[in-house]
Parts: sequence; structure tokens; C-alpha cells
Amino acid sequence: MKDYLSKKGRIFDIQRFSVHDGPGIRTIVFLKGCPLRCRWCCNPESQSYEFQEMTLGGKTKTVGRDVTVEEVIKEVELDRVYYKRSGGGMTLSGGESLAQPEFAPALLEAAKDRSINTAMESTGYADFDIIKKYLPHLDLYLMDIKHINSEKHKAFTGRENGLILENARRIAASGTKLIIRTPVIPTFNATKEEIRDIAKFASSLPGVTEMHILPYHRIGMDKYAGLNREYTLKEIEPPSAELMQELLAVVNSFGLRGQVGG
Repeated sequence: MKDYLSKKGRIFDIQRFSVHDGPGIRTIVFLKGCPLRCRWCCNPESQSYEFQEMTLGGKTKTVGRDVTVEEVIKEVELDRVYYKRSGGGMTLSGGESLAQPEFAPALLEAAKDRSINTAMESTGYADFDIIKKYLPHLDLYLMDIKHINSEKHKAFTGRENGLILENARRIAASGTKLIIRTPVIPTFNATKEEIRDIAKFASSLPGVTEMHILPYHRIGMDKYAGLNREYTLKEIEPPSAELMQELLAVVNSFGLRGQVGG
């Protein structure tokens, strides 16, 4: 048995038969823990690494469970036939996979050893020495670039963006396939000027040809109440389909292959 199979990590969900977060039919593994506190986060139960109690629909459940790589990869392998037919595979999400730098790379390595396509949805907020542990086992890096202005980025996420932008440059230079994704959040970045700045940056990255813009939604709002937390964007309306098409045209104008949704 390979040593990596016994490595332990903390997850809060495994979602099978997903058609988002990478090509084809995928299994999404959601990891606990994230250094950012994005105001719009639809998985607030992912932010803390600690176990939590969350109440939804009058039922209280414990969020988080400790697992080994072997336990997770066995579940991922259940849908191997669908991955082969669709070009799908396993995607790590969260939370932030970079926050578990022993478990997450081992999980990616286990998937690659089984010829399963790998992807990771990530903020890119970590020391690059940590990120380098992931790249040899990663087919696709889906990286959030939320804003170019560091002050505004910090106001809405709790962190400045200098490290994120520098890591985007270094990931692109490594030759890893990189797709830039931007959540479109009214009052934060839902203007042509702000999306233009992000698209300009994305188009400057070597090898980057795609940028996905993801419209804000309120799907996770009830979770905040279930965790006894305040949802601070409750007055914000999702962007209109017309605005999303206008922003998509901005993305395309930089020679990128734009897409609404991811």
C-alpha cells in the first residue's frame, strides 16, 4: 500500500455526478478550511477547519468528518466509467484545498495513479512552495481572481490580493492548465471596468485562454443562519442576464474564451 493512502484530511461533503468545476462528469470533494472570508461564500460551513453544528430545516447536523485518502479515493473510483465516457474526473473544492497541504496533494496523486483526471477550484492564497506540491498531480487549476484592486479585495474577502496575483503568474508559467474564474458580485466587481481589469490580467498570463464569470446567487444564504452568522449581502440582487452578457463581451474582447458559469 502506498504511504499516501493513509494520510488524513477533513472534508464536509462529496458530491457525485457534477457537471461543473471541470470537464465532463465529476466527483467534487469539499475540504474544510479557508483563509478567506468572502462575503458571498455559498459554503460558509467550509471556512473553519473545526467541526461545526449547522441547523437547516429544523435539523442540526455536524459539519466535517475526518477521512483517509484511501476512503475518499474508493468513493471517487465508483464513477470511473462515467469519467471515461465524459472526460471527467475528480475536483477538489472547499473551503480551500491549499489549506490541507499534506492531504490534498496525496488525494490528487492517488487519483492520477488511477488515471483519473484531476482539477482543483482554488483561491490561490498560499505560499508558492505549498502550491508546488499540488501541480505535478493536477490536470486543471480553476483559479478565482475576484478583483484587481487589493483594497477592495480585502474589504470583501478579508485578504489582500498581491499573493494571489503573483501565484497566478507563477502557476501559469509552470505550464499547468489554468482557467481564471471570477464570481460577479454587485457592489464588489459587477462593472465593465472591474471585469475589464481582471480580463486584462488573465489575458497576460502565458497559456491562459479561458475566463469564466460566475453570477452571484443566494443559494447558501440559509446556511449562515444555521451557523448563527449574519449574511451581510442579503440586500444584494443577483446580476441580470443582460449584464452578464455585457460582461462576457468584455472578457471576449481580450481574446479569451469567455463563459458564463463554470
